[in-house]
Amino acid sequence: MNEIRIVDASGLSCPQPVLLTRQALRETPQGTIAILVDTGTSRDNVQRLAEREGCQVAVEERPEGGFRLVLTR
Repeated sequence: MNEIRIVDASGLSCPQPVLLTRQALRETPQGTIAILVDTGTSRDNVQRLAEREGCQVAVEERPEGGFRLVLTR
């Protein structure tokens, strides 16, 4: 079973979530990464970056607030 790398960018303001996502994508050329963010702006920016990098993106609202973006390539 493949492990999912989790990057918790909650509480960080842009561009930090995008920068952490970019770093995770470079370090994980294949597989699945879950990015945790707590604002709609961070969600949108991370999603745009991931799609530009060729990832499939699934966005989930977290019950405690914020979003979980699952990036797969």
